Amino acid sequence: MALPLSLEGKVALITGGSRGIGAETVRLFAEAGARVAFSYRQAQSQAESLAADCGDAQSCIAIEQELNTPEDGRKLVEKAVTAFDRLDILVANHGIWESNDVPVDEISVAQWRRTLGVNLDSVFGLVQAATAQMLRQSSGCGGSSDEGTANGHIVLISSTAGQRGEAYHADYAVTKGALISLTKSLSSELAPKGIRVNCVAPGWVATDMSASTLADPEIGTKIRSVIPVGRVASAREIAGPILFLCTPLAGFISGEILNVNGGAVLVG
Repeated sequence: MALPLSLEGKVALITGGSRGIGAETVRLFAEAGARVAFSYRQAQSQAESLAADCGDAQSCIAIEQELNTPEDGRKLVEKAVTAFDRLDILVANHGIWESNDVPVDEISVAQWRRTLGVNLDSVFGLVQAATAQMLRQSSGCGGSSDEGTANGHIVLISSTAGQRGEAYHADYAVTKGALISLTKSLSSELAPKGIRVNCVAPGWVATDMSASTLADPEIGTKIRSVIPVGRVASAREIAGPILFLCTPLAGFISGEILNVNGGAVLVG
């Protein structure tokens, strides 16, 4: 008997989908039968190749979109809905992290504003527009959904840094902590309306963004030494839990922060 992990008939928007965790999430959602729109900023060739690998233009599309402001987030949702006529799932995966350590007394206002703009302000716009679309679609359906069904899913991607902070990366940690608080607030507001809002908080993951840090002999060894499972995650090991939260098996999960960090958050 097959497990109900299918997303047939669903439309998902995944931000930052051309590389890393986002790309694996796009692949996994497409494998599960969803129609997928995903955003990219610069990696056009990678994005177009990924979209082609995942199907035709009726099932998977790449959308070029800067995500710095609430307006940018709303524009992206509008483009996705224009392409597929509806939106059932939002995965806010995009984000920036300055790989160089910067003491708090040296963080520039420009870096602070840019990190908050990309990691938080644009997510606000995405959530606003996605919620409005999901509520329009579910009009007349009521908020009390049956077992295994929901009027929509929103998954925000935070980090262990949002839970315990991160020295020399205060700007990043602040935004990821805010996403955890946003998850809880949205769940309290939207669960009665049938929209499930949850958060996945990864630890260290082998991606382009973390590659230089993890490759450093000293820093990389130190990072791995405090992860109980003894290694960093693959991108697919993060994409899997994201998918799970959008399936009927997770129909009674709302407002949850799902740690996917090899146990690191407990020993840091």
